[in-house]
Amino acid sequence: MKIAIGADHAGFEYKELLKKQLQQSGNDLKDFGTHSLESVDYPDFAHPVASAVEKKECELGVLICGSANGVAITANKHQEIRAAICWTEELAALARQHNNANVLCLPSRFISSELAGKILTKFLTTPFEGGRHEKRVGKISC
Repeated sequence: MKIAIGADHAGFEYKELLKKQLQQSGNDLKDFGTHSLESVDYPDFAHPVASAVEKKECELGVLICGSANGVAITANKHQEIRAAICWTEELAALARQHNNANVLCLPSRFISSELAGKILTKFLTTPFEGGRHEKRVGKISC
């Protein structure tokens, strides 16, 4: 699977850990940065990740910042993006099953790196259920 990934300074260390996990699982990655702990602006990374998913250059996206709110708000400005903030494995599963979320947003300041890895795995391995949820997802776009 081709996955777009990006983070601000608060999510940088988690991004680097999750990249290793994704690569070890055989995924192809597009890293949109940041590439250090230096303070940066989260939209500079969230927009490129969302664009890559929206244009179907990548199948799914992963964004990480301190609370996940900034990257989720930014990504959801894109018409074809359904970015979900997840802090448990169950939320990740539901975001995929019911909402067909295509960008996972992780709050690095509120979850452990180990939990982030488990949430990512759940997000990547849970399919969209379709059915009654298909109509609802179709109503999201303006």
